[in-house]
Amino acid sequence: MRKLLALAVSLTAVLPAIGNAQVRTADTVRLALEDAVALAVGQSEDVRLARSLVQLASAQVTFARSEALPQLDGNMSYTRTFDSPFRSTGFTLPDSLKFEPDTLASIEERVRYLERRAPSAGLGGLGSLFGNLPFGQANSYVLSGTLQQPLYSGGRLGAGMAIAREYEAAARLGLEESLADIELQVQGAYYRALLATELEAISRAAVAQAESFLRQERLRLEAGEASDLDAMRAEVDLENLRPQFVQAANAASLAALDLKRLIDIPLEQPIALTTALTAPDASALAVDSSDAGGVLSRRAAVQAAERQVEIRRQQVRIARSGLLPSVSVRMNYGKQIFPSTPFKLSGQDWRTDWTASLNVSVPIFNGFRNQAAIDEARITLQQEQLRLGQLRETVQMQYEQARGERARAAATIAARQRTIEQAQRVHDLTVLRYEQGLATQLEVSNARLALLQARTFLAQAISDFRIADAGVTRSLGGSPRTQAESRRIR
Repeated sequence: MRKLLALAVSLTAVLPAIGNAQVRTADTVRLALEDAVALAVGQSEDVRLARSLVQLASAQVTFARSEALPQLDGNMSYTRTFDSPFRSTGFTLPDSLKFEPDTLASIEERVRYLERRAPSAGLGGLGSLFGNLPFGQANSYVLSGTLQQPLYSGGRLGAGMAIAREYEAAARLGLEESLADIELQVQGAYYRALLATELEAISRAAVAQAESFLRQERLRLEAGEASDLDAMRAEVDLENLRPQFVQAANAASLAALDLKRLIDIPLEQPIALTTALTAPDASALAVDSSDAGGVLSRRAAVQAAERQVEIRRQQVRIARSGLLPSVSVRMNYGKQIFPSTPFKLSGQDWRTDWTASLNVSVPIFNGFRNQAAIDEARITLQQEQLRLGQLRETVQMQYEQARGERARAAATIAARQRTIEQAQRVHDLTVLRYEQGLATQLEVSNARLALLQARTFLAQAISDFRIADAGVTRSLGGSPRTQAESRRIR
């Protein structure tokens, strides 16, 4: 809950006008790196899709578990019979077989009649014997409940539950991977925007310096201490710097647009990046001593692939269960009445129908279909194991590549820091010597260009190091911040 409040406060600070009917595009949004990552995580379609897959996997776990639990169903039905073969008279007895004693005859005659017609009396009683059965009744109500419980399925139910759990774990790991990818993309875009802004500032400072130098040359020309050629050279140097400044400004604008696209900020909304592009300290520049073997165990993508292998292994188990018998028990309990009219329910005698059955199904022969399913599941398992091996190699290579790029950028920063100090000193001494008439204008121009290049190279090296460091963190599974966020979203 605290993280949700923190994210809401961050979103409010970054986009104060997002809840209004019209966004005030004139307000500049101050955006730190953490704010940019939080915005991207909260609004990314990839993250929302990964989150929905986790929810779907959780529902599938519940469904798989339900297959092993008892199934209880209730049913109520009413049947109206308009006509039925059971309601017909069936057949007519011949007169010689009819049993119709004369109740007014004497005792002797009635006894002789009974002795002669005793067999036909039994046939005549058949109608009354079957007259009260449910067959052909005009109205019937049935209330019933059915309980069914699987007892043994050859391991099919257990494998299904295991697959559902592994799929849910893989979906959660996929969410973690999506968060880490989003973080890496935003960090790269943010540092590229910082670099472009820094290069624009460097170019602007160079133009301002050249303009100041041109004003000094014109003053010296008016004082007779410089020639027209010196003033013209200063003007040419200034004009040569202006296109570079325009190019740097355009690059900064495009980099800002790319960042705003990733974090879903309106493209016309001005932003100010508050995280400075500063050189890392000595501890950050130190050689990375992380355990390369531990990369495979921490990377969410590898763990998700291992879950896929386990899913394929359980599918082999399911295929094998097709060769084994299955056992289930079923119980049915019901009540029935047959009223003479549809709504005459009171005073009726409810008849009970209660049965229980034990079902055993044994596969005998199905045209080798089960064996084909087992072979297919085994081949799929082998393919998934090969993909897992390839993924481990890819992750290892990504880690080594990112760590190598980080080490190169760290070495470049150390070299550029020394170079910029020397370039600044050379520039200051050259300007001083020029003011004393001991250096030429060309030497001043060259010193200015060397200082501009040194500052540019240092900013590029710092940006490369930050992006490479983010790549190392990504290859290890993402930053602790995004890992904690993935666990919270799950």
